[in-house]
Amino acid sequence: MADRPLVWIPRPVHEDALARLRPHADVRLGYGTEGVPFDEISDRVTAILLRTERVDGAMLRAAPRLRIVARHGVGVDTVDIGTARELGITVTTTPTANSRSVAEHAMALLLAVRRGIGIAVRDEGDTRAAIRGRELSGATLGLIGFGRIAREVAAIAGQGFGMRVLAHDPMVPAPVIKEAGVEPVDLPVLLSRADNLSLHVPLVETTRNLVGLPELLALPEGAVVVNTSRGGVIDESALLDAVRRGHLAGAGLDVTAVEPLPPDHPLRDEPSVVITPHTGAQTAEALRRMATEAADHIVAALT
Repeated sequence: MADRPLVWIPRPVHEDALARLRPHADVRLGYGTEGVPFDEISDRVTAILLRTERVDGAMLRAAPRLRIVARHGVGVDTVDIGTARELGITVTTTPTANSRSVAEHAMALLLAVRRGIGIAVRDEGDTRAAIRGRELSGATLGLIGFGRIAREVAAIAGQGFGMRVLAHDPMVPAPVIKEAGVEPVDLPVLLSRADNLSLHVPLVETTRNLVGLPELLALPEGAVVVNTSRGGVIDESALLDAVRRGHLAGAGLDVTAVEPLPPDHPLRDEPSVVITPHTGAQTAEALRRMATEAADHIVAALT
């Protein structure tokens, strides 16, 4: 039917999401050998189920029937929010769907750096003698940001590994942080005490390069930094400097300012820096939850 809603999906999503959408709309995929480009159907698109693709203002303006962009994930930095608001287009996210998976990935990165796994897997001669791992038990973990993922990290680190956990988040009341068994502190105190630092803030103008060289050098010598939030939150040139100075023991990055990180980027030359290509939410469970929740948002908007 010509007036049937049309949902465009530019990247692969879980089949369960497609099954939820098909009774309510025509589903057109933008990938694969028979993928349909956006510009071929922009005048008919009613909804977009979005993973990592970017939807800019020009795309939004080219789709007069578009009512909703449903993000398969947490952030909205890949959508022109200002234009969407101007045009009355709803933008949704799946903020709880990947929390546990990303939290586990943050801890995996921390373990990989602390135990020298990044050095060991390079297999560059006799690396065993060069590795001096550190246990997490009894160490201090500082969290910048205390949203859903950070709270999962705090529980795993505190209850599972016996770490002391501090958190700084001006948007979260201190009693809420304390209720989670975490000590609320201001940023200078957190940096001075955290021999492990994990970042959990969105990328907005006030958080861009939030952690630069002064913040990194304020950490205790031998600290480790983990970032599973957004790449622009940390100044990567400063991070490289702090690692090369020997002030940091290493870093674990699931996100970078440019993704994918170029093969010749100098951070890749540092054995103590473990880099994964934004795979924190890449578990079977999280991918299904994100896809089906995004599909549910579209169904609700259409019906």
